[in-house]
Amino acid sequence: MLIDGRAGRLSLISLLLAVSIGLLSDVVCSYVRPPPREIIFVKQSGDADSDTTPQQVHISQVGQDKMRISWITESPTPAKLEYGTSPGAYRFSATGTTSSYRYLMYNSGEIHDVDIGPLNPNTHYYYRLGDSAKQYNFKTPPSRLPVKLAVAGDLGQTEWTRSTLQHIGDSNYDMLLLPGDLSYADDVQSLWDSFGRLVEPLASQRPWMVTQGNHEVEKIPLFHRKPFTAYNARWRMPFEESGSDSNLYYSFDVATVHVIMLGSYADFAPHSAQYKWLEGDLNKVDREKTPWILVLIHAPWYNSNTAHQGEIQSIAMKAAMEDLLYRARVDLVFAGHVHAYERFTRVYKDKADSCGPVHVTIGDGGNREGLATRYIDPKPEISMFREASFGHGILEVVNATHALWTWHRNDDNEPVATDSVWLTSSSSFPACKL
Repeated sequence: MLIDGRAGRLSLISLLLAVSIGLLSDVVCSYVRPPPREIIFVKQSGDADSDTTPQQVHISQVGQDKMRISWITESPTPAKLEYGTSPGAYRFSATGTTSSYRYLMYNSGEIHDVDIGPLNPNTHYYYRLGDSAKQYNFKTPPSRLPVKLAVAGDLGQTEWTRSTLQHIGDSNYDMLLLPGDLSYADDVQSLWDSFGRLVEPLASQRPWMVTQGNHEVEKIPLFHRKPFTAYNARWRMPFEESGSDSNLYYSFDVATVHVIMLGSYADFAPHSAQYKWLEGDLNKVDREKTPWILVLIHAPWYNSNTAHQGEIQSIAMKAAMEDLLYRARVDLVFAGHVHAYERFTRVYKDKADSCGPVHVTIGDGGNREGLATRYIDPKPEISMFREASFGHGILEVVNATHALWTWHRNDDNEPVATDSVWLTSSSSFPACKL
């Protein structure tokens, strides 16, 4: 369904505001994107029987054996749920917190967050929310390898997004990692609601772990001065558990993989809280227990596309933090922002280095702005594969030493594995031993 007239008018207002404060760098870049696909606006389901009907359900991992169930209702209702390992048999119950936020003239619904556990690994659970009779289900990730991680950035909500989500859903993944730019609401808060409904079929069944991008900032001078209001309220990640003081950066373990989510739009200078937290987090990693380290950012540090060249979030963050990642022998860095796919070799300081991380740009989930189709010519030697197509990636961590990375473009009816490579963990390289 196309976006309604009211949302369309708000989008135009937001566009004018954003242009006036210089936020839409995508619009003024020199490259030309192809025409986008139609925007999807997902309304509340027709079977919703009251204002307390749960919607926009998604789950996230909290610690090794807990999950956070998040959902929204139009009217106040208790933040409670029941769950169990058999359909219709709910042996356990839990209660949580309820919050809301205001953005310009918009008042959010009631945002509920409930943490449940301890849970068994690699197990199906069934749950129902509040007083609703509807049953949902999810599967916990495994505690040991192998584990399958889906990666998709810059999702948005277009017909391309729908195709990406369908292919991800068919992949039987254990967890989704999203390096920023979720809804592309861009100040139109009803689009956050639409996005939540769009992703619910997947996000209510597997944990989605996200970090922020530029489209989550939503700061308007004089009108709304607090950035990340909607993002922080709707997508509350487990930052406290990793010792972080901000929802914009945090870490967690899944199976035996350590995942670090960084904030490209939070302060990252060497004196900053984020830098100090990252340094401490990396120092705590035990490569015997977690032989793989993944990092997610939004603005890529390595990029041979003409889009988003020279941005401070890429250049300055790389200058500040690349040494930390290299010394910790990080294996992979996933980024979004550029609406195309690119995989680099292991790299450090702009040169191939067998102890550096593999950088992957995967900001091609399906956003409304279209693809970034122009690349710098000639292709840098450190760039192994690049293509301007929408798609998603799957990282299958097989064991402590080997993982298979595949990128699937979704131009075709089936998710074609267009780029595929076996990776060896840095912790298993004798020359890279710390």
